[in-house]
Amino acid sequence: MMGPAHSLSGAAAWLGVGAAAAAAGHPMPWAVLVVGALISAGAALAPDLDHKSATISRAFGPISRVLCEVIDKLSHAVYKATRAKSDPRRNGGHRTLTHTALWALLIGAGASALAMTGDRWAVLGILFVHVVLAVEGLLWRAARTSSDVLVWLLGAAGAWILAGILDRPGQGADWLFSGPGQEYLWLGLPIVLGALVHDVGDALTVSGCPILWPIPIGRKRWYPLGPPKAMRFRAGSWVEVKVLMPVFMLLGGIGGLGALEFI
Repeated sequence: MMGPAHSLSGAAAWLGVGAAAAAAGHPMPWAVLVVGALISAGAALAPDLDHKSATISRAFGPISRVLCEVIDKLSHAVYKATRAKSDPRRNGGHRTLTHTALWALLIGAGASALAMTGDRWAVLGILFVHVVLAVEGLLWRAARTSSDVLVWLLGAAGAWILAGILDRPGQGADWLFSGPGQEYLWLGLPIVLGALVHDVGDALTVSGCPILWPIPIGRKRWYPLGPPKAMRFRAGSWVEVKVLMPVFMLLGGIGGLGALEFI
């Protein structure tokens, strides 16, 4: 799928989690719901770090372009080192390492550890990166026609304001993990969710997605999971734009209302 659909699906998924938490009698503070949706929307672009033409490659100028090149080479190297005989040969690393559940879990765990052990600047850094990515994905038309600096300033201001709100008592810094020193441990959860939703979205397309690597399936270690080929679509096709994106918006709206206990 393309960037806007990925971000919409990430935000919708977190709002759905918020609705489920409210139904279970443990509603999220509104700040956690908003921050989690933004982080998940941004994180839903992150697996495409292995693609030099993806939305994320443009998000932070030369830094993200160089990072994408590095991740592409790293992913390709891992693929070549671990491929089974039945896995096809590849010229690049797109839809390999960063498109696996293992990668999603590692990135989420790393973010949680950084948020919990780092100071306020670590939390601000995580929020800044994902708010910028969320703007690039959810507001992609405006982001494309605006200067990068303006998007970065919006991300920085959003991160500063949201972190200040979360730091207030009862607003969510210690949501879900309330033990001493466990503030912001939950920040890794929307990152994992966003990455996994990205992988599932890509699995619906023609190429499929090796979500379960390194578990071998059908003599392949990089087996591209997906529905039957007749049910798949091409990235950017009318199915994605005219069907899936409106569905994601509808589900996100319903999830948000449920999370806020309006329905």
